[in-house]
Amino acid sequence: MQITHRLIHGLYGALLALLLIFSTSQPASADAAADRVALDALFVQLHDAPDAEAANKLSDQIWAIWTNPSDPDIAARMRDVIEARMTRSPDITLELLNELISDFPDYAEGWNQRATLYYMLGDFEASIADCAKVLELEPRHFGALSGRAMMYLQLDKRSLALRDIQAALAIHPFLSERLLFPELQQQITRT
Repeated sequence: MQITHRLIHGLYGALLALLLIFSTSQPASADAAADRVALDALFVQLHDAPDAEAANKLSDQIWAIWTNPSDPDIAARMRDVIEARMTRSPDITLELLNELISDFPDYAEGWNQRATLYYMLGDFEASIADCAKVLELEPRHFGALSGRAMMYLQLDKRSLALRDIQAALAIHPFLSERLLFPELQQQITRT
C-alpha cells in the first residue's frame, strides 16, 4: 500500500510539473487542468497526513488553489470578492458573488463563498443549497461539508450533521469541527 501511494504521488508530481511548464502559454482550460492535477495530488497527501499540522498545511494549499485559481479572470474576481467581504457591505459582496457564479457557474469556490456569506447572514436554507452545488462540482470540498454539518447541528438535524462531518473527515481527517461530535472521538487517533 505504501509503495502504491508513493507511486501515485510521483505520477501526480510529474504530471503537475509538465502542466506547470506548459501552463503559461495555454488557454484557461489548461489552467483548470493544472489546478485539478495539483488538487488531486494534495487531496491524496491530505488523506494520508500523519498529523494535524501536516494536514493543515495541505488544506491551506488546497484553499489557496480554490480561492486563487490559475484562471486569471476568476482569480481577479475572487480577489474582488474577498476584498469586498472585508471592506464593503454584505450586499455588495453578494452582488459580486452572484455575478461570479453567473459568469463561471462551474467554479465551485464561487458557490462556496456565497454559501459562507449566506451562513454569515443567517440564511441557512440558501447556504445549504449552495453547499449542495459546491459538492456537485467538487465532491471533496471539505469546507462545504463541514460548513453544512455546522448548520445542520444548529438546526437540530444531528444525523445529517454527522453524515456530513464523517464525509468531510474522510477527506480531511484532522478537521477541528470533529470535536463537536463526541461519537467520533474514538476515530480521531490514528494507529
